Amino acid sequence: MRALAEREDPSAKDADDFMIRRFLRARDLDIEKATAMFLKYLSWRRTFLPKGFVSESEISTQLADNKLCMQGVDKQGRPIVVTFGGRHKPTKGNLEEVKRFVVYGLEKICARMPKGQEKFVAIGDLEGWGYSNSDIRAYLASLSILQDCYPERLGKLLIVHAPYIFMTSWKVVYPFIDSRTKKKIVFVENKKLKSTLLKDIDESQLPDIYGGKLPLVPIEEC
Repeated sequence: MRALAEREDPSAKDADDFMIRRFLRARDLDIEKATAMFLKYLSWRRTFLPKGFVSESEISTQLADNKLCMQGVDKQGRPIVVTFGGRHKPTKGNLEEVKRFVVYGLEKICARMPKGQEKFVAIGDLEGWGYSNSDIRAYLASLSILQDCYPERLGKLLIVHAPYIFMTSWKVVYPFIDSRTKKKIVFVENKKLKSTLLKDIDESQLPDIYGGKLPLVPIEEC
């Protein structure tokens, strides 16, 4: 796959073997499909991240909502990220900033991974979520970035405090989630919240808002 990609885009030589393998796994080891996906990613990265990173000044509105935090690792050594859906304000035409915020967060998460680790665990906290927080365009854009540009990075997504009304938005987004990602998503019952989280995360690493020991840290401070 590497040789095929380098023929089309010489910058492919800078990718390490772990990245190549992630794209291969994302396309079930189909070399042709994985190469096409990888080349599309390289082109996207040059266009979207010409400086190689997203500056905090570009996403100040998103950071002000304090809706993305990190802390600790799960029992497999995967970094834990917590996102608060109830703190999100619909983009109102500023979808580009949301996309940059998502990339900023993913770059931070990936940079914090221990050596040899490729995946992270996410807790999607929907406490307080209502129709005023629903933003289908942002959800689909975020999903596309995660699946197309950061394949095989998500290890597990635990959705907690999901109100019944959230399922209306979920039904719209669900068909766009690829089969590999769907298998990583778990809706957690409120009455089994801590016990379910403790199956994957030791209490010493669990965020304190879920009965653990560690305080959450805003993503920009990680």
